[in-house]
Amino acid sequence: MAAAPVLPASSIPTPEPAALSEGARIVNTFIAPSKTFTDLRRNASWWAPFLLMIVVSSVFVYTAGQKIGFRKIMENQMQAQPKAQARLEQLPAEQREQQLQGGAKFTQIISYAFPVITLIIWLIITTALFATFKFAAGVDVSFKVSLAIVIYSALPLMVKSLLALLSLVAGMSPDSFSFQNPVATNPGYFLNPADNVFLYSIASALDIFMIWTLVLTAIGFTCVSKVKRGTSFGIVFGWWALFSLLGAALAGGFS
Repeated sequence: MAAAPVLPASSIPTPEPAALSEGARIVNTFIAPSKTFTDLRRNASWWAPFLLMIVVSSVFVYTAGQKIGFRKIMENQMQAQPKAQARLEQLPAEQREQQLQGGAKFTQIISYAFPVITLIIWLIITTALFATFKFAAGVDVSFKVSLAIVIYSALPLMVKSLLALLSLVAGMSPDSFSFQNPVATNPGYFLNPADNVFLYSIASALDIFMIWTLVLTAIGFTCVSKVKRGTSFGIVFGWWALFSLLGAALAGGFS
């Protein structure tokens, strides 16, 4: 009896996932992040989330200026710097007023320029992560893809800005507002920074939206490479811990 013929294995290639639009990648960052990060291997552009965050940041800063005032915002920030506050109080009244006016103007400029400052910070973070994944973990990933992962992963921080914007519109107390910690999403919000700047900085780093961002970053590097998820989480959270400690030490030293 003749044996049944063996059919050749199918040579039809597995279809690639459909390309995502910029809008779809932004939405999927929140609901299906693996789709967004996998698509970054096809196209590592990051202009769309960055422009969106610029818009949200500008509206937030403008609203804060209208509802709180940049001088009040600057004065609130000064309360977190006891040494600087003491030096200011020792000045003659006229010089103190000039310092306050100049500080308010500087606060306004820096606040509107914050997206550019944030981009520089992202470039530094990307450099650290790229070097670690590339040379320490042996991951085949480009700097451009790494930067796109970092920026898309930062989208939850935009949600935090939106919550702060809603709080401003709802009429939050001017005395409790600061750009550094505008809403109660971390333990630092409930602390007085003047009591212990180092502790305040560490507590502020334990932010719900920052942790969300870190988780997305680790998932992103896992999706674009063959790195194990545990390794990815260890690298991302390890750098976050180091940056947080260094930032808290600097803040404590200059307060």
